[in-house]
Amino acid sequence: MKLTVFSAKSYDRTALDAANEDRGHEISYLEARLDADTAGLAEGSDAICIFVNDEAKDGIVDRLADVGVKGIALRCAGFNNVELEPAQRRGIRVVRVPAYSPHAVAEHTLGLILALNRKLHRAYSRVREHNFELRGLLGFDLHGKTVGVIGTGRIGIEVCRILKGFGCTVLAYDLFPNDEVKQLGCEYVELDRLFRESRIITLHCPLTPETHHLINADAIEKMRDDVMIVNASRGAVIETPAAIEGLKSRKIGHLALDVYEEEEVFFEDVSNEVLQDDMLARLLTFPNVLVTGHQAFFTAEALGNIAETTLANIDDLAADRDCPNEVKA
Repeated sequence: MKLTVFSAKSYDRTALDAANEDRGHEISYLEARLDADTAGLAEGSDAICIFVNDEAKDGIVDRLADVGVKGIALRCAGFNNVELEPAQRRGIRVVRVPAYSPHAVAEHTLGLILALNRKLHRAYSRVREHNFELRGLLGFDLHGKTVGVIGTGRIGIEVCRILKGFGCTVLAYDLFPNDEVKQLGCEYVELDRLFRESRIITLHCPLTPETHHLINADAIEKMRDDVMIVNASRGAVIETPAAIEGLKSRKIGHLALDVYEEEEVFFEDVSNEVLQDDMLARLLTFPNVLVTGHQAFFTAEALGNIAETTLANIDDLAADRDCPNEVKA
């Protein structure tokens, strides 16, 4: 099968080529993102492979169908950047990678919590300037603290497991409670109680109409003062202006983001350019905010799993058989 990979980085190519060694698909790699201007580059391809910042909306699906594309393979779990109904109408099958390494994201989440709590990012900068003073670096013990975990799928379960190892009390929220989480000693509660009692709140839910801006001004107002919020799920789960106001009022004491509502600059080097996103620029001025560029998934194991599942999905499309990872309208 002829496959065109958009938003391809060197590490994507390495992983996909390794997974394709015994398969023989004809893969072309493009650094460009998929959008209205680049959709035509898929001409001659049976399928395309896209990532989180590629867009298959606003007529782009029709353009892909017009140039002969029959499949869209997402090398990620989320699929909100693809219009499913036009794809289904035009005979384009959409497949995804529902799980790749829950350990990678869960471990990064704990890394963010520890770094932000103990001010490791600030300490690193100080010491490099030969400043060994401790003032301003005070943290708190995780042991005995109450942590709220919103979303207890594969990643959320691993986060709960690690937090219990630290001796935390874990409150969980999910529309579909998981017995495994209960067996770990975690308690499912309503959101209001989770907001009210949690010293730390960490987000691991998918982006749906129900979770869009789940963390907004009203939700933040219900939280305890000096709360720590960590988001390694999807950017739009947090309403950014509300978070900024929460930081300014000191209601939010710590904020860690691996994802952000407008991730246009993520995965790119724009160090020699003026940052055009005013809200992101404002977030980066706060000393109690830690931002990483959507790297929670970024481990060797996860990349290998993503590539293997992606090409297994392509195998299914090529053979015109059912795919367990297909997404339908």
